[in-house]
Amino acid sequence: MSEFEIVRVYPEPRARVWRALTDPALVPRWTSTGRGGRPEGFAPEVGTRFRFIGRPVPGWDGIVRCEILAADAPELLSFSWRNQESDEPSTVTCHLAETPDGTRLTYRHTDFRGVGGFFMARLLHRVRRRMLTEGFPEVLADRGW
Repeated sequence: MSEFEIVRVYPEPRARVWRALTDPALVPRWTSTGRGGRPEGFAPEVGTRFRFIGRPVPGWDGIVRCEILAADAPELLSFSWRNQESDEPSTVTCHLAETPDGTRLTYRHTDFRGVGGFFMARLLHRVRRRMLTEGFPEVLADRGW
């Protein structure tokens, strides 16, 4: 199985990072540095089924099917991730920890299977790294929310 992990420290309180990570109005602002991703039906409550709606590309309808597996505000969010209804799910887990410099976000995406999963992990790692390095800090820096 393939997986990846991205760790970033943001100079913001954990509650603010949690809100940027989970507020459906804010999520599309930082995911737009990839292919966009508007959460539909999202609530950080175990069992909630939701979808990320992005821009379709050849071979993908632009919808990621998800279900909340764990949620413990403001430190843990975990959800399943399926690009197609028939896919075996992979798992996204976000841990937020207070640090002397702000908040450390550890973003892990695990359980990619097979050769296709290997390539998907590589693609998503690149996209997520950009989102968490460029888009997420921009949202956190905006004092208008």
